[in-house]
Amino acid sequence: MRRLPEALAAHVATGETTLCRAWRVTCRDGFRVGFTEHDQTLTFDGTQFEPGSGFAATEASVASGLAAPGAEVRGGFSSVAITEVDLAAGRYDGARVELFLVNWQAAEEQHALISVQEIGEVSRAGPGFSAELRSFAHRLQQPEGRIYNRRCDVDLGDGRCRVDMGVANRRLNGFVAEVLSADRLTVSGLPALTEGHFRLGHLRFDEGLLSGKRLAIEESGATVGGMVTLRLWLPLEARPSPGDAVTLTVGCDKSFSTCRTKFGNVLNFRGFPHMPGSDFAYSYVSGDSTHDGGVLYE
Repeated sequence: MRRLPEALAAHVATGETTLCRAWRVTCRDGFRVGFTEHDQTLTFDGTQFEPGSGFAATEASVASGLAAPGAEVRGGFSSVAITEVDLAAGRYDGARVELFLVNWQAAEEQHALISVQEIGEVSRAGPGFSAELRSFAHRLQQPEGRIYNRRCDVDLGDGRCRVDMGVANRRLNGFVAEVLSADRLTVSGLPALTEGHFRLGHLRFDEGLLSGKRLAIEESGATVGGMVTLRLWLPLEARPSPGDAVTLTVGCDKSFSTCRTKFGNVLNFRGFPHMPGSDFAYSYVSGDSTHDGGVLYE
């Protein structure tokens, strides 16, 4: 059972209250902003909570045990607080949201932290947005551990893979030359490369509106005049500017043969290439198959 501070509890006990709600949003990059449903600015706990551009909350569900209750907040875009550009760029994804109950007549002395959640799915419609608020219990529903699979389950070049990304044009720096569509762009400042060099690799923005974003590359063309055209798996959340610095890394299809022939990294392969598939495991013995415990796939 949550206990309110004595001063706030005494105010609630009077039956004639001046209460409101306030939200403090802390993004993963450290940016912090406060909102309130009250019509005036409130200041407490080292944060200013602004009205007008704030949140309007929907009903919230609460459950006992390890269930992951949720809620939703809605609001409008504001050039001072939340902008459509920041929201589209994912700045608020996974942000921490603290909900306070406040006596707006004595905010500094009479406020209480009611819940802590994080922003989940965000949708936009016209001049406003709605954001899902998820309990931290939802993290318990995320899959953990390794996957028993024929293909490798690590990221190319990480501590388990150990491929040296600093050799043979495996990681290169360039600049955005032109955005052709939501999922296609050209990058300049590259050496001569063959078609598909960055296939299944990643594009990371090092500056600009999308700074820090890492996107998967579906296909890449050959380098022409120092420029390469890339097609991304997912569309850009915001439009980068020409000249924005980027880093390109080659990709890996996670197969045993690619690890052996392209990277010479068989000893660190983290998949199970000799695992029989379901069709083989459930088949019956015949003259066309061999069941002697030998290697199934080279």
